[in-house]
Amino acid sequence: MHTRDIAYEIDANRYTGYLAFDDSTKTTRPGILVCHQGGGLSDHTRERARMLADEGYVAFALDMYGKVAKNMVEAMSWLNALVADPPELAKRARAGLEVLKQQPNVDSSRLAAIGHCFGGGVVIEMARSAPGLACVVAFHPGLTGQPEKDERKVLAKVMVCAGVEDPLIPAEARERFISLMSTAGADWQLLTYGRAGHSFTDKSVGALNMPGFFHNEAVDIRSWAAMRFLFDECFGPIR
Repeated sequence: MHTRDIAYEIDANRYTGYLAFDDSTKTTRPGILVCHQGGGLSDHTRERARMLADEGYVAFALDMYGKVAKNMVEAMSWLNALVADPPELAKRARAGLEVLKQQPNVDSSRLAAIGHCFGGGVVIEMARSAPGLACVVAFHPGLTGQPEKDERKVLAKVMVCAGVEDPLIPAEARERFISLMSTAGADWQLLTYGRAGHSFTDKSVGALNMPGFFHNEAVDIRSWAAMRFLFDECFGPIR
């Protein structure tokens, strides 16, 4: 496997993403954009990129901040600032997608994006604002801030994987998501898992000691398998 950091600029500011791929074949592969959690590009995000590379995809973990938060207060400050500025959020997400598309081993006609927590919200936004994505998969995204209406077209297939005990995805937020996607005529899935809370894919989340935030290995495996099934549907088997 090959991995390396890739630096890129947005409005003269420096960002550094992480590329992972297996070069066992010289043919081009589907490219998967990976969007990090609220604290910035972390070991969790790099691990997910390597997992995708292990399965034959070219994965690029983008950088939404240009830095990594030192604590939760700092992370929430940066996250909230971007969520409050949708054009800037979309610009940074599309910049990461462009880096992925520029890789010579990526088939730019076969692209997807996945995200976790904050990154899950980013890829749901990208389903409306980033043409060229076949599908997006959001793992335990925060859904409490959804608008009542969004008349933009949903351009990609959408999958959300949510824990029923996630405090950031209460029942009313799940219903709002369903309403928005259905009104848009989207091809969407909402997979809700019992005994799972927020950040169920992250083995380190328990250190935060936050109610409703905990890892669930079984749900992590099941949701990853659901993502792979969607990728096979969109791209066909790649191995």
